[in-house]
Formats: sequence, C-alpha cells, structure tokens
Amino acid sequence: MTELSPILTIYLPSLAIIFSIYLGIQQLKARRSRAIWQEESEAGLTEPASLHPVIDPNRCMGCGSCVTACPEQANHPVLGLIEGKAQLIAPTNCIGHGACKTACPFDAITLVFGTERRGVDIPVLQSNFETSMPNIFIAGELGGMGLIKNAVEQGVKALEALHASLDRKRTHAVDVVIIGAGPAGFAATLRAAELNLNYATLEQESLGGTVYQFPRGKLVMTAPVDLPTVGKVHFTETTKEELLEFWQQVERESEVSIRYQERVEAIEPDGEGGYKVTTNKGSYQTQSVLLAIGRRGTPRKLGVPGEELSKIVYRLIDPEQYRGQHVLVVGGGDSALEAATSIAEQPGTQVTLSYRSGAFSRAKKRNRQRLEAAEQSGSINVLLSSNVTAITEKQVTLQQDDKQIEIANDATIICAGGILPTGFLKQIGITVETKHGTA
Repeated sequence: MTELSPILTIYLPSLAIIFSIYLGIQQLKARRSRAIWQEESEAGLTEPASLHPVIDPNRCMGCGSCVTACPEQANHPVLGLIEGKAQLIAPTNCIGHGACKTACPFDAITLVFGTERRGVDIPVLQSNFETSMPNIFIAGELGGMGLIKNAVEQGVKALEALHASLDRKRTHAVDVVIIGAGPAGFAATLRAAELNLNYATLEQESLGGTVYQFPRGKLVMTAPVDLPTVGKVHFTETTKEELLEFWQQVERESEVSIRYQERVEAIEPDGEGGYKVTTNKGSYQTQSVLLAIGRRGTPRKLGVPGEELSKIVYRLIDPEQYRGQHVLVVGGGDSALEAATSIAEQPGTQVTLSYRSGAFSRAKKRNRQRLEAAEQSGSINVLLSSNVTAITEKQVTLQQDDKQIEIANDATIICAGGILPTGFLKQIGITVETKHGTA
C-alpha cells in the first residue's frame, strides 16, 4: 500500500478536478433543464400532443440515456435531468419517437397517450390495426402515431393484415379503399400495388397529407425506414420540400394510382360483408377500408359573413404568395404565429394578427419572441382580445373590446385549429376511447 501512495498522491488531485468539472457540467445542465421546464410551465405548454413518456422516479437512476436517445433533442429540448432524475421538460416538443423507452436500461419509462388534465381520443384497435368494425383498419396519426417512421411502418403492417383477412369468394369491385395519402396511406398504397390488390386511394388534398400542410422549409425529423418498392430510405433529417419531392418521384416511378381532391363523406356497411364508401365524386363498393386520415380533421371556421370568399384559407403553404398584400392571420397558437411572422418577412406585406384572448399562452416561447420582435419593428400589427365579425373582398371588420376596427385585406389565413374526426369515426361505428395518461 505504501508503494501506491506516491501514485495516488499524483493522480488523486487530477481525478478530483475531473470529477468536480463533471459535477459542474451536470449541475449546469440541470439548471438549464429546470429553467426550460419552468418557462414551458408558465406558458401553459404542459400537455403533450401525442404519444409521450411517463418516467417512474423510483426506477430512474439518472443515467441520461433517454435524453441522449431522443432524436428531437438536437433541435429543441424534450427531456432533461432535474435533481438526478429524467423529466419531460418540454412536453409539447415530444412527437412520440419512443426512443427514450428503448434506451432506458432500468425500464423506468412508459409510453402513454393523454394526461390526467387533457384526454386524447384514440380509436380502439386490435394488434393487427383492425377497428371494432370488421375489415376497417386504421394506421398512422389517427391511431396516435404521428411520427413519419411509425406511420409508414403502420401503413404497411395494416395493409398486410388487411390483405391476409380478405375473402376471395366475395365479389366487391374493390379489395380496399385507402383513405388518405400521407405517410401511412402512401406506404399502404405502395404495398397494395406490390400485392396486386385492386385498391382505390383517395386523398382530399395533396400527396403527403399532414406533411404537405407544414410551413415551407420546416424540418421533418425522420429515421431510416423501409418503403415498399423502394427499400431502405436513409433520411435522418430533411425539409418538407425534399421529402415531398422524394415521395412524388416514388409515385411517378411506381405508377401507383392516387385520386386527389376526393373527399370521403360516408362509410356504410353494404349488407354483403363489405362497405360502401361515398365521396364528393362518387362511391366505391369495397371489401375493406384503411383509414389513414390524420388527426387534424376539418378546419375550424369562424362562422362569419364572407368566410366563403376564395381569399380565405386555413393554413399557410407558401409565404411568398402574399408579397405586397394586406394579410390577416387569425389565431393564437404556433401555426398562427409562424404564419404571421413568415409572411411579414416578405417584401411589401402588411400583416395583422388577430387573437380572441389577451395573451399568446398556447404558443412556444421562440414563436412568441419572434412575434414580439416583428411587432416592435412594425412589420406586424397585433390585435389581442379581438374577433373577426365580417369579411369582404377588400377589407375585414373586427371587434376589439368596445370598438369596431376595419382594415384593408387581400387575404385571410384562419389558424383556429381543426375539428377532430372523432364524430366521423363514431358515425361509422368505430369505438373510440379517451386516454388520460394510459397506454
């Protein structure tokens, strides 16, 4: 032991310094995590929108594996360590990768939908993605899986399960109607073509579904995934435009058929073991249905005179189209703030943002900061506690407290959220459960 003493004398101070530096770094990370958690809590951003982790503090050993594993962490915080325990510090940034659960060596993480305060409606599905209605399947965001990789995989698996259940003795005109051409619906369409099924894919808008509705240039976090007819796709981080361009190329080369601008209005049993799917353009007699329609549903309207005008839209696609125009954006969430600030950056635009409440408590801090900077520079006129009362070709009338305001207007973007398709599912006969923090 006496021979080791000189060695210990040399190395112990260095080890102590290294350990002190390590502790300092960990404490700094913990302070940052707590600060982020407090900011999100004060802003009311405490309710995850999709699948998210619940961490058992009795099992968590604070190793940080979940924090490192989260693919979103590099762009914005999701998880952090506070007082030696992992915690969901920015719940609204979580989009349901589930990598944290896989990475945890102590089985301390459970993935759930909803919270005690905010329930999430999820259709009841069997392990093969079949609903309570025989031969109607659901995949993707509608079933709670909004992540592109998960949605693609679900679309393929649901289509394969549906294929296995087909009754070849029936004489329906169509084997399967696939509703939606987002990640799940597009992947299912490619697999249906591979299996030589007689399919009809219906999309009320454009290829990409929810992805198509993202703002221009938005980063889409994906992971390597197997896409039918293509094989392994090695995207790790790409923009909306790049991903859509890739999908369009796959659509052309695979020669799959997708019927755009066709909206489903009803799904009813046909009395022959299948369904009649009615759309705004016709109807289909099908043995089975795959719903891949997402969760955003129908845009929520204001219900004011003039809302039927062609200049009214319910999401921002390309800010450049509003150059030199008077634009009104209605709403107080992230989509409204992102739309207003993006349009305000275009030359010659005059942007007004109207919100019925007195503060933007539902929006992320970075979007609120971006809006504040734009308001201070004079590029955006913010009207809090205001409501649109009428829209005409050249102006909009708003009520703010006890005064009426009229502003010039060339275009209006209403970002008031969407009406979830829960009613549509129940009308079909599909059982829906409200999850309050359960798997």
